[in-house]
Amino acid sequence: MTTEILISLITLIVLEIVLGIDNIIFISILSDKLPVDKRKKARLVGLSLALITRLILLAGISWIMKLDKTLFVFSGIDFSGKDLILIIGGLFLLYKSNKEIFEKTEDEHEDKPFVYTSFSKIIGQIIILDLVFSIDSIITAVGLVDELWVMYVAVIVSISIMMMVAGTISTFISKHPSLKILALCFLMMIGITLIAEGLNFHIPKQYIYFSMAFSFLVNVIQIRKNAK
Repeated sequence: MTTEILISLITLIVLEIVLGIDNIIFISILSDKLPVDKRKKARLVGLSLALITRLILLAGISWIMKLDKTLFVFSGIDFSGKDLILIIGGLFLLYKSNKEIFEKTEDEHEDKPFVYTSFSKIIGQIIILDLVFSIDSIITAVGLVDELWVMYVAVIVSISIMMMVAGTISTFISKHPSLKILALCFLMMIGITLIAEGLNFHIPKQYIYFSMAFSFLVNVIQIRKNAK
């Protein structure tokens, strides 16, 4: 393995993990709607499906590349298959995030018994977002490296790492309600970004991740202050 390929592999693994954080947060929040004994299973199934989806998409790499080709033009904007998927996924993410925020802020003031969501319904919602995040992830990988085996290794390693930390992230978010609301706001921002990308309006991801990291840091400082 040459140094150039090794650097590309490490870079892609890190990038896949960063892009996968949104997926972990989404899965963690949805799994909280299940009984405690089913949450770990939901996280593992969700990330396993993300891995399978990415591997299938890599196997059909020629089809993936065609998603960037223009399907039609509307109001001077070129729309490709990828654009439509990003817009639909972004709208779904906005809807789910808003719904979750409403339930955790408004419904908590009402005397309503908590009703667990069915396992199959949660997995169905995870599959939809897995597809959106997977296509974005694979297209990013294709644009970064040329060797197909490097993409396979990067995807498998990154998902494996995400599986190991998903439980810790989920527990941390569940223990702190303010972080859960913050995470949902992050997902709303990701949803808006996906829609913007679908409309061919590029928002530099470093700005988004910086704002997310800064907000998270401020929230953690506040949590530590309140704990004293």
